[in-house]
Amino acid sequence: MPSWAEQAIFWHVYPLGFLGAERAAVPEVTHRLRGLVPWLDHAVALGADALQLGPVFAAETHGYDTLDHFRIDPRLGDDGDFDVLVSAAHERGLRVVLDGVFNHVGQGFPRFQQALREGPGSAAARWFRLRWPADGGPPAHDDFEGHQSLVALDHAEPAVAEHVAAVMAHWLDRGADGWRLDAAYAVPPRFWARVLPRVRGGRPGTYVVGEVIHGDYAAFVAETGVDAVTQYELWKAIWSSLNDRNAFELAWALKRHTAFAESFVPMTFVGNHDVTRIASRLTDVRHLPHALAVLMTVAGTPSLYAGDEYAMRGVKEEREGGDDAVRPAFPASPAGLPPDGLPVLELHRRLIALRRRHPWLSRAHTTDLTLSNQLYAYESRSGEHALAVALSTGDEPSQVTLPFPGRLGAGDGDLDGTLLTLPPHGWAVVEH
Repeated sequence: MPSWAEQAIFWHVYPLGFLGAERAAVPEVTHRLRGLVPWLDHAVALGADALQLGPVFAAETHGYDTLDHFRIDPRLGDDGDFDVLVSAAHERGLRVVLDGVFNHVGQGFPRFQQALREGPGSAAARWFRLRWPADGGPPAHDDFEGHQSLVALDHAEPAVAEHVAAVMAHWLDRGADGWRLDAAYAVPPRFWARVLPRVRGGRPGTYVVGEVIHGDYAAFVAETGVDAVTQYELWKAIWSSLNDRNAFELAWALKRHTAFAESFVPMTFVGNHDVTRIASRLTDVRHLPHALAVLMTVAGTPSLYAGDEYAMRGVKEEREGGDDAVRPAFPASPAGLPPDGLPVLELHRRLIALRRRHPWLSRAHTTDLTLSNQLYAYESRSGEHALAVALSTGDEPSQVTLPFPGRLGAGDGDLDGTLLTLPPHGWAVVEH
């Protein structure tokens, strides 16, 4: 894993939504991608040092129905706009990671249309998992999780591997620093094991993270050669344990998380473009600092979804357009956002600064100190380095005895030697 990625903090943007692009493909080129440049200084001031972009390639609608992996979506701009954005990011010390959709393509993908024209014996047809009827009509095709508009690729076809490797190499050579592999879990691990060494050849700083929701994370990393996977287990445990006031769920997830971190550094998050925003997910807004404190004090590479740092709200719904609320358009610059989110922005900055003071946290080992339904304290440690975190969801004050004296790094606790007192629904991070 590249050293820059292990200790990075990502700022994650979904460009089509963020920049107010049309809902469906248009032929005209609109140079929107440069509109992210005024936000780069915000990312740096936040404490991020990497920009994670959602889909930017030509697609039919939401970006995950790709038409051309080698072309910037005309709704966002062109190669020149991409170059301007990457250059501006690099000038500010921000790495750029792209979203690679290589499990499926859109119905209008030229190779799929060619397969429909040329029939089952064609080279193009081998790119897809097609079922041709005996009467010679159009074929049925495998898709992504029941979405007929997303045509699944056949990853056993060598030409598909050639294509994916060429796409990844092209944009890395153009300035990108890494890839997020969308729906990586839906692709056979041996495919990534074939493709990634070719992509990394001569590009040693490349970072690759796979989107994996369920399953054996460590085995997936070992079998595929990705650097990391998205830590959905921890994401779910953070908000669920706070909502249910059941710290045992979080403690269990952190045991597994610590085990994962012994073999790879997971990408951690409390929000992304596919889930309800954390400020809407939590049933008690007083627990938003608790969620962020966990994200910033355990092992992993944290990714912050644009807008969460302002406590933006948005609920994902399982319907057509159900992602719109979590993928809104943003103003031209941070100055256009309402000021009521500034206290949460400052909270993010303080906790990110705390994490920067302790770079060893990326591979920290976490152990329980105190555990009950409504009070949880844990220690994150690496060798002689340590800090303690205490979280209360209870309605009464609570106390925790820490294993070391220290200083209050963040939160609303009162520290007297090794005795930490929390107010109702309080939280604290104590630095050793």
